[in-house]
Amino acid sequence: MYKCVDDKGRVYYTQVPPRECLGRETQELSRQGSVTKSTGGALTPEQQAAREEERKKQEEQEVAAREEKRKNQALLNTYSGVKDIEDARGRALKDNELAVQETGQRIAGAEKRKKELDQEKEFYLKKPMPPKLAQDIKNNEIEIKNQRELLDAKKKQVASINTKYDEDKRRYAELTKGGGAPASAAKAAPKK
Repeated sequence: MYKCVDDKGRVYYTQVPPRECLGRETQELSRQGSVTKSTGGALTPEQQAAREEERKKQEEQEVAAREEKRKNQALLNTYSGVKDIEDARGRALKDNELAVQETGQRIAGAEKRKKELDQEKEFYLKKPMPPKLAQDIKNNEIEIKNQRELLDAKKKQVASINTKYDEDKRRYAELTKGGGAPASAAKAAPKK
């Protein structure tokens, strides 16, 4: 049975929702007469906007929760323990240090080439400089500038590497010691 009140205050009890109550609050009643379901009437534009905003907010929270769950599972699948995280940190720092050394060597080579170009440039103090030499000097300056910027970025990357692995360790500890998932789930997770 359905129960509703029309805009004139008349109460209807029917087997199907009556047309007079279209867009109004309707209650679905059990055989005993208790309300089993209630559907609201037509919403105002403000109510519709608020409902849509709430729906979007809930959807964003669900997406964030799924992403967090995915990241946690990936973390558990990647590492079998804190030692693995520390080993990965060590490899990342070593790779970064090698990149710093290689960049330093490229800078040293470019500086050496700069001295050679400067010596060649002195030969043309009283004559017009050949366009190729001018272009080589310009390219060398750009190379030195780019390599120094790369070197600075690689040196700063050490802090972000440490931060990343510290965060991984913290989350791993939470997940395996009851902070986010039971330790048994962490043990059951396949290892890479």
